[in-house]
Order: sequence, then C-alpha cells, then structure tokens
Amino acid sequence: MERVVQIHVGMLFVALCVSLQAAAAGTGKADGAQGGGGGSVDTISHSLTVVQRLEALLIQGNGSDVSLRVETPNADEVKVIQVHSLVLTLQSPVFEEILLNRNSSKLVLKESSDCAAVFDKFIRYLYCGELSLRLDQATALHKLATKYQVMGLQQGITQYMTQNLARDSPSGHVAGWYEYALQAGDLTLKDSCLQYMAWNLSSVLQSGEWLTISSQLLMSLLQRSDLILQSEMELFAALEAWIIENEPDGLTAENALRAVRYAMMPPRELFRLQTQSSVLARYQESVRDLLYMSYQFHSASPLSMAKFFDVNCSLFMPRNYLAPVWGSPWIINNPTRDDRSTSFQTQLGPSGHDSSKRVTWNALFSPRWLPLTMRSMYTETGAMQPTRVEGGRPRIIITPATSSADFAGVNFQKTVVVMAQQQGKMVVKHVYNFHQSTEENGDFLAEADLYRRTSEYLIDSSLYLHIIVKPLYQTLIVTKN
Repeated sequence: MERVVQIHVGMLFVALCVSLQAAAAGTGKADGAQGGGGGSVDTISHSLTVVQRLEALLIQGNGSDVSLRVETPNADEVKVIQVHSLVLTLQSPVFEEILLNRNSSKLVLKESSDCAAVFDKFIRYLYCGELSLRLDQATALHKLATKYQVMGLQQGITQYMTQNLARDSPSGHVAGWYEYALQAGDLTLKDSCLQYMAWNLSSVLQSGEWLTISSQLLMSLLQRSDLILQSEMELFAALEAWIIENEPDGLTAENALRAVRYAMMPPRELFRLQTQSSVLARYQESVRDLLYMSYQFHSASPLSMAKFFDVNCSLFMPRNYLAPVWGSPWIINNPTRDDRSTSFQTQLGPSGHDSSKRVTWNALFSPRWLPLTMRSMYTETGAMQPTRVEGGRPRIIITPATSSADFAGVNFQKTVVVMAQQQGKMVVKHVYNFHQSTEENGDFLAEADLYRRTSEYLIDSSLYLHIIVKPLYQTLIVTKN
C-alpha cells in the first residue's frame, strides 16, 4: 500500500503544480512588468491566489486521496472530511506518520466532542494557514494543534488566549484556560492566566467563574503577595463563598483559611468575622493561633512585636490593596508634556497601634529622567528635582514629606500599578515595586511609547496609575547562640 500512497501523493503534487501555474500565468505578467533589465531582482507574489486555490481544493474535494472520519468516543457525532495526504503530511508530522502506516483510504480519528466540533476549522487551517474562532473554541483548537504537532497553530492560539484574557464571556474563561494549560503543560499560557487573575483579582472574585475554580488554583492565588484587590476582607468574603459552594474536605478548607492574612484586617472586622462568619465558626480551631497573633499585632507597637515574633512572615505582609488607606490613584494627562507631582496620605501601618497615624507622601513623575549612571556629569539639584534631558526615560520618585521616629523598624515598599484598557475593560498592565524610585527597577515603562496617542499604555491620552505604600516590618528577634 505504500506504493499506492506515493502514487496518490505524486498525482496530487502534479495537479497542484498545474493549478498554481495556471493561477500564476493569469496574473504574473502584470506583476512582472515592473521588473527592469540589469541585475535588479523583483518579487512576484501570488500567495493569496495559492491560498484560494487550496481552499477550493478542500471544499470541492477534487483529487482527494484520504477520507477522514472524525468520531467522538460514544460515536454520537461523526464528521467525514475529504482531504489530501500531501497537505496533511506537509503540515503535521503526526499525520505524516499515520498516513504512511495506513492500509486504507479511510482514516478513523477519535476525538472528544469539543475537538470534533471544530475539526473542520483545524483542517482548513492546514490548507489555508488561517482560521476564525470564538473564545469557547480556543481550548479545543489548542488541543488539536498540540495533538497533531502543528506548532504554528499551537503558538498562535496561545497568543490569542493571552491577548483575550480580559474579554467578557457569559461564565468566564480565564480559570478554565488556566486548568487546561496546567494539564497541557503550556507554561506560557498558565503563567499568563495566573498573573491576570492575581493582578485583577477584584473583578475575578465578582465573576461567576470564581465559585468554580479548583482548590489547586485557589491555593495558588491565596499564597501570593502580589494580589491586587480592595482589601483582605474582600478576599475572605470570596473564600467563604467558595467554601460554602464547593464544600471541600476539611484539610483543604483549613489550608485555605490559614492563607488569609488576618493581621491585615482592622480589629473590628476580626470581631465581626468571629461572631458572624459560619465558615470561621466551623473552622475556628484551625486558625485560632493566627487570630491570636493578629490581635496581638493590633494591640502592641510593631517594635514590641518584632522582638518576639517573626513579623516577616506572610501573616504580617500586606498584599496590593487598593483601599484609600494604602495609597492613591493618579491619572496623568498628556504624560510626555512635563514633570508632574502629587501628594497623598496613607496610614503609618496596618496595626491598631499605627492605623490612626498618617504619613504624607510626595510623588514626582518625570517623562524624561536621566539614568543614575549619567547624573554625575550634572549639578545636583535636590532629591525631588532630577536632571532632565531629551532621550531620558520615565521615572517616579516617592518620598515622605517629613521624617518621623515612628518610621523606625519599618521599610515602606512602594508599588506602582499601571492600568490599560483591553477589550473595553480597565485591567492591570504592569506592576513595579521599589523603595524610593522606579530607577531601582530599570524597566519602568520601558516598553511604553507614551508619545504615540494609540499606545496601549494610554487611556484617552492619559496614563492611569495607582500608587500603593506597603509597610514591611523588620524582625528584631535576637538569635541565641
């Protein structure tokens, strides 16, 4: 049968060549007329005609030598597609091996229902190099591209999925794509989905998809410090709803509840949870020690706590909270025009001892800030007056308006959240962490072309930022020899 396959392939190849020669003859003269004499080289392209001819070949089935019968596991859905082995072997090494070992012109393929539903789109891509798809078809097409090792399509759909994480869908799709990427081993897609959910957690918590996420994804999110949301209370309320809806085993529920950072909640909220939360009442013994340490954290000064407890553990480490006591939004209109400054206040710290104390912060944005390595050539002009020249890069400096003895034992980490508009929705584009200046990162807005009005970093010609100040306490425990 191998000889028969070779004959069919050879005949198809000849037919394709004759067909494409005819297409070129019809239009090549006009294109080639631009070429002059001498040694110049011109290009004649009929790629669009080739694609049209191949699509017609698929639709009409002329010269086909293989009949694909696509069946679901229960055989409740069957598709029959007439194809050409030459095209399939050129595009897929898996098809090449299957076709070389076949003993009939009919080939039966077993596919899941979702893959069978889009198999004709998959085959059309092999002929034409393009396809149209909806959000709910992306996973199935990615499965087929992976199974048959069509790497260009696999990478293209991964890119499509990462670019459409923010798009609205009736029941949500990001968590489902994450679970699929985890199973398929697609690290690029998995990391993109997880980062999107972490950076846009408030919208994820409010979506219908939240209650359906797996316990593995739940724990992956709860253990992160870079979550962006309104407050720890918002996270606990969503976790409580998830536990009530999914009724997980005791160990899963306990591990999830122990990942909550209770010390980041005001004491009055902790009291309310203990008296009103049915989930916390059920599992209170599992988190009793965390609640006890949280109350101690609120009742004593951070310096006193630091002498007896490891205040660098996650319980005492803030996430990226958007509530006003943690920072302030900053909209910079026409950001390339000149330097801008703003002032805002935050609480000194989340503990009950510091929450009533306020710190005033001064922030300066410069669209063209000279890199630190070149500043020695110029005269010092003050901490808040960086030297500016053409060709500099965007920078932000954030410093306290005054110093205070209350700052002892505390490092203030600054986080700048850069927003963007995708699919008509405001989402987080980038997150930058630093101590005083974004110069510490070296990549602040490095990819942003703020001079271009259509830049994806600009919304209505404005740069949308949110500044967060996170107090990180230093442990003062003396190590015994």
